[in-house]
Order: sequence, then structure tokens, then C-alpha cells
Amino acid sequence: MRQINPALYRRPRSVPVLVLVDMQQEYEVAGRPLALPRIGPALENCRLALSHARESGIQLAYVRWIGTPLFQAGTRFARWIEGFEPQGCDMIFDRDRPSCFASPSFADVMERGSPPLVIAGFAGEAACLATAIDAFHRGQDVTFLSDASASHGLDGIAAEDIHRSVSAVLRAFGDVMSTQSWIAASSPFPAAAFSSRSTHAND
Repeated sequence: MRQINPALYRRPRSVPVLVLVDMQQEYEVAGRPLALPRIGPALENCRLALSHARESGIQLAYVRWIGTPLFQAGTRFARWIEGFEPQGCDMIFDRDRPSCFASPSFADVMERGSPPLVIAGFAGEAACLATAIDAFHRGQDVTFLSDASASHGLDGIAAEDIHRSVSAVLRAFGDVMSTQSWIAASSPFPAAAFSSRSTHAND
């Protein structure tokens, strides 16, 4: 039975927006210039975050690259990764620079509502980092789901080391959490209370 998140009524500005960054096939398909070879675990955590947001009534913002050479509109590799297609009233924004705030529409919506932003997606060392810094300078609270993201290797430094460093740097601009920790912290009801209610309902 789906539960309604009471914070949607009591504290609408405290309800976060889950920002799914560049959930596009370019990052998933082996052999592509921006392919992330160990993307699997990060994708699975993105799926968990997406499912939690839909079940909890948390607004979703999909932001994608469009217009750069690797992300031409209508081409296969600019399309959404399977299972991450927007639905219903999900917000969709396009931009051609790393920060999601490079989209004027995204910047306008987020600055007017000023919700806390929860960032997941690709790539950590570029779009996620740039977006978190921009959000911080706009006075918005930021949470980065470090295990729902992945980074590229740079200048001979391994991708895992880059991502660990990105996650450390991001702590200067917001919170860095695991996906499971965020889900537990942002669930509408405590797990024990929900279990009690569910058991009673089935008696």
C-alpha cells in the first residue's frame, strides 16, 4: 500500500528534488568515448533512488546533455538508459555545459522553489561536481549520492581514485551519503512504524 509523505503538505520547501544527471546511453555502452566501465553498481543505486523517489512523492528532475558532438538530439547515445525514462510530471531539462544550472529553465525552477537537491548520475567529476558547486553558491542544500554516481579516470589517475576525491571535495559544498542512507533518512515513515501498521492492516 502506497504511503503519502506528510512533508509534502507540512513543509513543501523541505521536500527534496532528486536530480538524475545524464542518465544517457553514452555512459553505458562499451566502447563509447564517455563509457564508464564499472557503471553497473552506480546504475543499480540510481534505480533504488529513483524507485524511492517515486514511492515517496519526491519530485524528479532529469537533466541531460543535448547539442554537444556526443549528444546530438535523436541519436541513440543521447537517449535515456533503459529503465530511466521520465514519466508523468517528471521535469526534463537540456543543457550543453557540465552544470545542470547551465539550463536556464533548470536554474529558474530551482532558484524559485529553492528545494534541497539530491544529486545522482554521471559523471561525478564533471556534471555532478559542477552542479553541486553551483547549487551551493545559490544557497541551496545539496546531497550527493556518491554510490549512485561514477567518474572517469583523468591524467593517469584511476577512475575509482578520481571518484573518491570528487566525493571528498563535495563535502565542502554539501552532504555526501550512500543511497541506502539517504533512503532511510528521507522515508516518509520510520520502518518500524510502517511495519506495525502493515501487520495490523492484514490482521
